[in-house]
Amino acid sequence: MNAEIRFRLRRRGAGTVLLQACLLLICALAGSPARAQTGLSRAAVTQTDAAFTLSNAFVTARIDRRSGDLVSLKYRGMELLGAGSGHPYAYWSHTPDPGGHIISSVTIDPVSNDGERAEISVKGLFEGSAMGQGPGGSVAADIEIRYALGRRDSGVYTYSIFDHKPEYPGTSVGEARFGAKLNDQIFDYMSIDARRKKVMITAEDWRRGAPLNMKEARRMTTGRYAGQPEHKYDYSAIQFDTPAYGWSSTQRKVGFWFVNPSIEYLSGGATKVELTGHRDVNDAAAPTLLNYWRGSHYGGSVCSVVHGEAWTKVIGPFLIYCNSAPDPDAAWKDALAQAAKESARWPYDWVTGVDYPHRSQRGTFTGRIVLKDPQMPAARMTNLLVGLAAPDYGPSPGGLGLDAQFVDWQRDAKFYQFWARGDAQGGFKIANVRPGKYTLHAIADGVLGEYAKADVVVKPGQTLDAGALEWKPVRYGKQLWDIGIPNRSAEEFLHGDHYWEWGLYLKYAQEFPEDVNFVIGKSDYRRDWNYCQPPRAVGKSTVWSVIFHLPRAVSGKATLRIALAGVSARSIAVNVNDKSAGDSGALPDTATIRRDGIRGYWFERDVVFDAALMRPGDNVLKLTIPEGNVMSGVEYDYLRLEL
Repeated sequence: MNAEIRFRLRRRGAGTVLLQACLLLICALAGSPARAQTGLSRAAVTQTDAAFTLSNAFVTARIDRRSGDLVSLKYRGMELLGAGSGHPYAYWSHTPDPGGHIISSVTIDPVSNDGERAEISVKGLFEGSAMGQGPGGSVAADIEIRYALGRRDSGVYTYSIFDHKPEYPGTSVGEARFGAKLNDQIFDYMSIDARRKKVMITAEDWRRGAPLNMKEARRMTTGRYAGQPEHKYDYSAIQFDTPAYGWSSTQRKVGFWFVNPSIEYLSGGATKVELTGHRDVNDAAAPTLLNYWRGSHYGGSVCSVVHGEAWTKVIGPFLIYCNSAPDPDAAWKDALAQAAKESARWPYDWVTGVDYPHRSQRGTFTGRIVLKDPQMPAARMTNLLVGLAAPDYGPSPGGLGLDAQFVDWQRDAKFYQFWARGDAQGGFKIANVRPGKYTLHAIADGVLGEYAKADVVVKPGQTLDAGALEWKPVRYGKQLWDIGIPNRSAEEFLHGDHYWEWGLYLKYAQEFPEDVNFVIGKSDYRRDWNYCQPPRAVGKSTVWSVIFHLPRAVSGKATLRIALAGVSARSIAVNVNDKSAGDSGALPDTATIRRDGIRGYWFERDVVFDAALMRPGDNVLKLTIPEGNVMSGVEYDYLRLEL
C-alpha cells in the first residue's frame, strides 16, 4: 500500500477509506507501465494440455501448445485479438506440423527468477512430412516458436527458429511472416509513419466497396472515405525506417504495435519495402498487422537450403507492444520511444539455448566512407547507409529469373544483415554484428551505384576500425546530362511525394497527352518527368523523349545509364535521332507499380551505342516501353548519359 493510501486511511472514516483505497489502487494499476513496476508485477506461466498462459500486471497471453499460435492477448483485461476468415488471432506463417512430433516446454521458469521473466517454447521436429502450415508451403526444417514476458513488459516478445540439418532434403522458405488479426470492436486507427496515420475504413465499408482492378483494391461507397479507393499495398513501408507501427483505438485509448529492435533477421537490408498493416481483404476485413521476414513483394527475397547443408536462423525476438494514451498519435509516439529502448537493449541478454550471440560475443565495425568523384569534386553524400551482408551467392532459385543469377543483399533472406546510417562526414559504426565474414556495402543519395568491400571479418568482442574507405563511383566517360537524383526511388518525380495513392498510373494519359518531352536545362524533373512510364493503353506503347543540345560533333562510345527503381515492362528500347541505339535487354518484374510503390529491387542497365548517332545541335533520345496493361511500365531512379 503506497504512502498516499496510508495517509488517507488515517484521515477518513472506515466506509470512505475502503472505497478510496480501492479507487487509488485501480488508478495505480491503470497507469503507465513505469508506475506499476514495483511490487505488483511478476511474470508467471501456467499451462494446460492445450495452452500456455503468460501473464504479468499488464498483459495476459495464451499460446496454443501444438501450433504456437497466440490465440489471446489481453491488455488491462481487454482482448486485443480477433478472428476473421483464414488464420485467426496472431500467428507465425510457418509453424510446427500439428500432426508431427511436438515438444512444448517452459524454457524460462519465472519461479526460478522471482518472477522476473517467463518463456515458453513450441517446437516441431522434421520427420519427412509436410512442415510449415502457412502460405509459404512446406519447409524441411525443425521449427521452434517462443514467447517471452518480463515482469515490467507491456507486451509479449516472440521469435521463431528454423533449423535445417544436413541430412534433411533441400528446401525453400516461402513467404514468411508473423501476422495478427485484431479485435474489430476496439481498433479503428492505423499508424505506419508520419504521412500515413488515420482513422481507417470500417469492415462494413470494405464489404460494400466497389471492386477495382485487383482483388486488394476497392472504391469505398460508404463511410467517411466514400468515393475514395482503398488498397492494402498503400501502407507498405521500408522496414529499416519503420521500427514501430500498428493500430490504436480512438475510443478505448489503447494501442497494439509491432516493434522490431533490429532488422538483422529481416530480408533485403536497409531498403527493403514490405507490407505492414491494413484491413484484411476478405469479407471479415479484420484490422491486420504483419511483420515479414521473407517477403515476395517489390522484387521479393530468397531463402533456400540444399541437402547436406546445415542452416539455422533466429527470427526475432521482436516485441508485440501494448499501450494506452490519450489519442492515437500519442500512442504511436510512445511506441516509437519504446522501439528506441528495445534497440538499445539489443541483443537481449535473456535469450538462451539458440544460435543467438550476446553482446559480448558480437563485434563492431567502424570506418569512414570518403567519396572521390573527379567529375563532381564538390559532391556530398546524404542518407548514407552502410551495411554488412553475406557475400553474393547463387545461382538464384527463381525469383527475379532473368535478372538475378546470384542472390545479392537486396534479395537475401537466408542470412543476417547489419545496417547503420552514416553521418554527414561519411563516418559509420555498425554495432552488435554476429561474428563472421561479410561484404561491406555503402549507398547514398546523390551517388549512382554502391561501394563494396569483400572479406570483412568480424570477430567476437572486438572492434574493427577500417579507417578511410575511398569510394570512387563508376564512370564510363564525361557526363553529358542527367535526370533525377540517384536515390534508389522515384520519389523526386511527379507524384513521388504521394506515391502510396492507388491508381496514380491511371492519370498518365490525361496529364501527358503527348507523352513526356523533357528538355535538358529547361524542364523540371519534379514536374515534367512522371514517377512512372506506363503503357498508354493495352496494345499501345509509350515513348518518352529527352531533348539535349551538343555544341559540336562527338565520337567514341556513349553510355546511357538507366537506374531502375521499379519494373514491370519487358524491356526499354532506346532510339537516338530516329535510329536504334539498342535496348535494356529483358527486364524482371518487381511488381512495384501495381503495388503503388516507388522503390523495389534496384538495378542498373547500361545501353552502349556509337556516339556518331548524336550530332551538333539538338538531339532527341527516345525511351520506348512496349504495349501492355497500364501497370506494366517502369519507374526510373535516375538517368545519365556519358561519353
